[in-house]
Amino acid sequence: MNLNVGIDVSKAKLDFCGMDSDQNVVFQDSVANRPDGVKAIKQDILDAYKKLTYERVIVGLEATSVYNVLASYELTNDDKLEAVGIEVVTLNPKMTHRFSQVYDQDKTDSVDARNIADFLRVGRYEVPVPRDERHLALQRLTRERFHLTKEITWCKNHFLNNLYYKMNTIDAELPTSVFGATMMTVLTDERYSLDELAELPLEQLTSDLNTLGHGRFGDPEAVAKALKRSARDSYRLDKQVMDSVNLVLGMYANEIRMFSQQLKQLDKSIAALCEATPEAKCLRSIPGIGPVYAAGIIAEIGQPERFKNEASLAKYAGLVWRRSQSGNTERQATPRVHSGDQYLRYYLVEAANSVRTHDPVFEKYYNKKYREVPKYQHRRASLLTARKLVRLVLTLMKNHQLYDQAKLV
Repeated sequence: MNLNVGIDVSKAKLDFCGMDSDQNVVFQDSVANRPDGVKAIKQDILDAYKKLTYERVIVGLEATSVYNVLASYELTNDDKLEAVGIEVVTLNPKMTHRFSQVYDQDKTDSVDARNIADFLRVGRYEVPVPRDERHLALQRLTRERFHLTKEITWCKNHFLNNLYYKMNTIDAELPTSVFGATMMTVLTDERYSLDELAELPLEQLTSDLNTLGHGRFGDPEAVAKALKRSARDSYRLDKQVMDSVNLVLGMYANEIRMFSQQLKQLDKSIAALCEATPEAKCLRSIPGIGPVYAAGIIAEIGQPERFKNEASLAKYAGLVWRRSQSGNTERQATPRVHSGDQYLRYYLVEAANSVRTHDPVFEKYYNKKYREVPKYQHRRASLLTARKLVRLVLTLMKNHQLYDQAKLV
């Protein structure tokens, strides 16, 4: 006999329901989403366990933004609950929602809590999520880094869109990135109009670039020539429009600089925390995986023993493709599932792209997958290479061993 405790999580309250294996409701109530509310849930579980010693006590909470994290952490790290062998699992809301649609019921928080408990009773829930302090600390850093990189990409796209108004041929002409510190300063500088830039002597522009870049340009004369060509060949806008464009470009340039600086600070903190993580040594032995990618993978995987094989880890990361078969026909091209841990998938894909530039085995596999299709080659090959990396990552973490290419091959 198992005790299944479903908790419907919201920002303000926790609706919970305890159900045994025979679908009998043992207890049900609603408490505030605060430590004293979780304490009441703990007491109900312990009281029920005293009356009947259950074989397993399973507590399930839906992944509801950040609102379920603290409550599940509080339940996981309780000595009395640990003594009764409690299992705390985080559930995919899509799965519990589909399960509840089987029943023709009203949609209330108390009904949702009961349906979650019933879903746990069926036993089709996913792998439990780690909630120990070490992995939670890493998650806070690596997940914020994920969002920060998205913000940088967003700002860069808008910077390029507005730069097109000012110098629409710059991408084709410039031999260096427009996102270098010096280039962003030059491109947002209002000291020269396009006509003045086109007529400016090459020697003076080269000297200005050397001054702004503190002599860091490899070939400042080539950059100066490219700027003059772009200024000469671009469309001309009136001063009022150009002032607006320059203002927007300056704003995005400042945001990119600020986010880039924050990214450096995050990477430094992640690297320091990664040094104190034993599993990081195993992953960092793989060529191309540094402390940031290793920390991102470890933070989401947690204890590798949670996964019975590499297929379950790939499913957890959302690196699986659904099978579609009917009769004697089986579809060859199927879409990837749009679920799973997006943070783990991101760090696996980024790590795989780095590993393939250092390891010939992964490079050969990536190139093979790249040539198999006529479009979306890089995206498809990157995802499949990340799927291949999953097996290596899980093997090293479970066996606590270092990467040995010859041995593993």
